[in-house]
Amino acid sequence: MSTRSRGRLNPLIGKARQHLRQALQEYMPDDGPAPRAGSRADAGGAGEKPLILVACSGGPDSMALASVAAFFAGRGDYRVGAVVVDHGLQDGSAAVADDARRKLEGMGLDPVEVRTVSVTHEGMGPEAAARNARYAALDAAVAEHDAAAVLLGHTLDDQAEQVLLGLARGSGTRSLAGMPASRGKYLRPFLGLRRHETLEICDIEELDPWHDPTNADPRYARSRVRSEILPLLEDNLGPGIAEALYRSSRILAQDADYLDSLAQDHYTRMRAVNEGEIHLSEAELRDLPASLRQRVMALAVAELADARPPFERLLAAEALLRRQGSAGPVEVGGHVSVYRQSLSQRVPRSGRGCGTLVFIKNPKI
Repeated sequence: MSTRSRGRLNPLIGKARQHLRQALQEYMPDDGPAPRAGSRADAGGAGEKPLILVACSGGPDSMALASVAAFFAGRGDYRVGAVVVDHGLQDGSAAVADDARRKLEGMGLDPVEVRTVSVTHEGMGPEAAARNARYAALDAAVAEHDAAAVLLGHTLDDQAEQVLLGLARGSGTRSLAGMPASRGKYLRPFLGLRRHETLEICDIEELDPWHDPTNADPRYARSRVRSEILPLLEDNLGPGIAEALYRSSRILAQDADYLDSLAQDHYTRMRAVNEGEIHLSEAELRDLPASLRQRVMALAVAELADARPPFERLLAAEALLRRQGSAGPVEVGGHVSVYRQSLSQRVPRSGRGCGTLVFIKNPKI
């Protein structure tokens, strides 16, 4: 039975609407950015509302999100469309995508389109390859439709799974912070909702979502976490594990944001470039606490190679600062190496000589 036929708002629907309303108001406090000169929104008139796209697989989470977003479209707060990405990885995927399109159009969303992508692994796992292809399709849709934001249907359960996977990899603060509530134009308004709540929304609104069989496929690590690990933790440690992991991710996200901001400030001040090499002062690096020092060094690697160095490689690079043993080079990932430059050599910072760590991109073999 739908929320409309009951005569009063279902509390869960109200909760979901509040989550989405808050996410959009934080992202667009003035009901969206003013249309850019020459854009579709500008051509449509000064009063046209921003377009929000829902990334929809046809599953319970994204269908529930689309249904809630449709409410705001019906009120005239936003224009709401949807993009269904067909990865072509399962038999019948085109039919699933087309069924989702028809349901979304039935909600009143416009535009609604299916984008078929080709997933190529290129040295990465199948999940990462599918994710890359999906975001490329969504980015293209944003550019084509001049969309203000894209809504993703990830839930609290997804975040808990992400944190556990990060723990299993031995990852740092940023990874354990999980998925951000917002990044660029991508918003995750349902991170505070449980998966069973999106299923209930689908029941209330009679949405009949598609259930992806890979979510229960034990070949995938995330599926094992979902169907085996989290239930095991709940059974042995008591209820509330998913909520605790989500709460931890929010705390760690705040810490990671602060440390990353400090590291960026230090890196901007310390960084010197000479013929494509990045030079960082040994003395200034030593003065930093380890958490900032490693982040600053990682920023140098990221600038040269757009890669995240493993923790063990950063520790090996840090050992150069102790001036014991070899002066390098030390491979830190992404075909980047670092070596210690002696005090007697000149470096390009204000023409003065000092000990530095030099980061250099090596040619691929």
